[in-house]
Amino acid sequence: MAALTLYGQEVRSRLLLGTARYPSPACLQEAVEKAHVDIVTVSLRRETIGMQRGEGLSGQGFWRLIKQLGVHVLPNTAGCHSVREAVTTAQMAREILGTDWIKLEVIGDDQTLHPDIFGLVEAAEILVKEGFKVFPYTTTDLGVAERLLRAGCQLLMPWAAPIGSGQGISHRSALRTMRQSFADIPLIIDAGIGRPSHAVDVMEMGFDAVLLNTAVAQAGDPVRMAHAFAQAIEAGRTAYEADPMESFSSAISASPLMGRGKLG
Repeated sequence: MAALTLYGQEVRSRLLLGTARYPSPACLQEAVEKAHVDIVTVSLRRETIGMQRGEGLSGQGFWRLIKQLGVHVLPNTAGCHSVREAVTTAQMAREILGTDWIKLEVIGDDQTLHPDIFGLVEAAEILVKEGFKVFPYTTTDLGVAERLLRAGCQLLMPWAAPIGSGQGISHRSALRTMRQSFADIPLIIDAGIGRPSHAVDVMEMGFDAVLLNTAVAQAGDPVRMAHAFAQAIEAGRTAYEADPMESFSSAISASPLMGRGKLG
């Protein structure tokens, strides 16, 4: 399986893992190691608030653990509902974590966590000008995608379904059209993947990587599920590179019908 290049950096694993909602720091660490992940995402707002409250992984040396993982950290602006919030959070993340990478989320609706596409583009324009390498969480809207690329984003992170829903692909034709329209742009599926079979599906469609959190962290056995997803993503990508056969509406014999005698 060929390596993936994101903003000039080559990564071996096409699985990106979120770091929220794991049962324990040890479980998170083992899941990352078992799946051989190169990139993990971190919500600066969520972990900072958790640290202040003494809740979750934050109170148990979360930041120390992240550094010990030895992987590339992709901070995100999860929970931000305005351009100003997202930009400020990105600036804080760069100062604290020492990286120009930022997963950009600007939420427009609390129920669906649907991206605010107008705020997303505006925030992306600001952050790119400030030297950030932006990973924008977006929809399958081709017009929005074009504007994000014109703003300076070098990749896109479309959803397959709403965050945390585990539905898999909600709009297959829209994802196929997006993949075809941006054939040379890295596209990372971000949100909606719930099972390894969903990951195989999007990878066979030609998407470059998958970002997961809930599907792994909230599984009965997060470590084994992380491993399962890593295998599924590798299988899906390998199948895509091998150029799978097309489907047909009728049966086609795998063996030529030669020498069949006539009856009667």
